[in-house]
Amino acid sequence: MIWRQAGMCVLGFGAGILVSAGVFTVLLAVGLVPRFAGRTHTGRHIFLYEEMIVWGTLTGVFFSIFPGYGQIGAWIRTRLFFGAVTVSAWKWLSGAAVSLGGLFSGIFVGSLALAIAEMLDSIPIFTRRIGLGRGLKSLIWGVALGKLAGSLFYFAFHFYETGF
Repeated sequence: MIWRQAGMCVLGFGAGILVSAGVFTVLLAVGLVPRFAGRTHTGRHIFLYEEMIVWGTLTGVFFSIFPGYGQIGAWIRTRLFFGAVTVSAWKWLSGAAVSLGGLFSGIFVGSLALAIAEMLDSIPIFTRRIGLGRGLKSLIWGVALGKLAGSLFYFAFHFYETGF
């Protein structure tokens, strides 16, 4: 029993590492961090940008795994630090925090979408340089059919229920 749990821990940790590596690879591939530093003329703080991305990801993971620690509003409302004003003040502050978080999330998603769109513009140039003009149609069909076969295999054998 303990070996199975240890194996699941190792498997879960490894899967988490792979997923996070994939997310960071996408961010690096589209050049989002250098683009932000270039637009804001703050290239000397590029390591700060990278550290904030890592810390933001770790914070999000922590609150996803332990959601009870993110519920500070319930704790403040039960204490009533400033009497009856506490509830109305907290509602205003939490609304402002959610609005600010939504603004920053929208800016990030918009920037990421634009960076990916610019990266897609470079695909035709790349295919001409490596001489893939004739086989591009076959390559696209191969990727699409491989994705279709993998999805059918995944759902036909109910791997979504067992995880294996």
